[in-house]
Formats: sequence, structure tokens, C-alpha cells
Amino acid sequence: MCATTIEKPSLLLVDDDEAFLSVLAPAMKKRGFSVTTALSAESGFELAKNDPPEFAVVDLKMGGNSGLVLVRQLASLGAGTRIVVLTGFASIATAVEAIKLGATHYLAKPVDADEIVAAFGKQTGDAHVELANNPLTIDRLEWEHLQRVLAENDGNISATARSLNMHRRTLQRKLGKNPINP
Repeated sequence: MCATTIEKPSLLLVDDDEAFLSVLAPAMKKRGFSVTTALSAESGFELAKNDPPEFAVVDLKMGGNSGLVLVRQLASLGAGTRIVVLTGFASIATAVEAIKLGATHYLAKPVDADEIVAAFGKQTGDAHVELANNPLTIDRLEWEHLQRVLAENDGNISATARSLNMHRRTLQRKLGKNPINP
């Protein structure tokens, strides 16, 4: 009798929160993935350059390069990696940029392993998503604008502050707040 080994799909998890990785990695292993973890976008890309993963889960906001930079780098490898971006700082601007840069899906934390697996499986958009009845608040619109300009400046706070004609510390304070509810 010949034993065959079934190769598990490779998954790269990149998040600077070690506790989150220590929970998510085993959960994804239970769901049939061969998991590799990294604590920064830079180390995640180094791992991916040597062996591009089939799937990746990337945190948006990390020390060093942002998850958006890593999404662009992973997409540039041309390996067809299906990328899900996770964030506790969800905004329309960063969601749009993540998708433009090559992410498959964008999820707001908290999220569980089953939601991530479902996001990997989504091939198309959902035309039946509920549309919001209320317009965004002024505070939310400002926050969204700041996020968009920050993304245009590749996450560089100083360049973003200059382009907005705003003091860098003021911008950092505004960005450091949790997103304003719509």
C-alpha cells in the first residue's frame, strides 16, 4: 500500500500582534493550511520572495511598512497569491487601495478563521450587499480623506502632513484615533 501525501495550501500570516498570530496560526492549520508567520511587512516579503504563498493574510497597520506596501509586493511576485487584508482601522480609502494593489478581500477586525477562509473563496463581488441609509458624518469624511492621502503617500506621515498643509503632530493625533463611526 502506497501512502500519498497531500500537500496543504501555503498560507503566510503577517501581523505585528504576536498574540493574534498565536491564535490565528493554529486555527488556520486546523483548517488545512501550511502556515508561516511574520511580524512585519518586511520579514513577510522576505519569506514570500523565497517561496510565494498561495494565500496571505496581511494586517494593514504595522510598524515599518504598512500592509498596503506588502500587498503590492506580494502581487508583484506574480504567483497569484490570494491576499486578505485585516485591519482594526477600516476605511473606504484603504479598502479601495488594498483591492487596487492586489488584495482579494478586505476584512475589519475582529474576525475569525472561518471568515478569512470564506474571504479566500470569494471570486466576485456581492451585488446584494446592504447599502447604507445614512450619509457619512463630517468627522468620518475627514478621517477617510486623511487615510486616502496617507495611502497616496505610501504611509509616510511627514509627506502626508505636507500635502495636507497640516502639522505632522496634528495629523498623527487625528490618525491615532479609532475610526469615527459612519
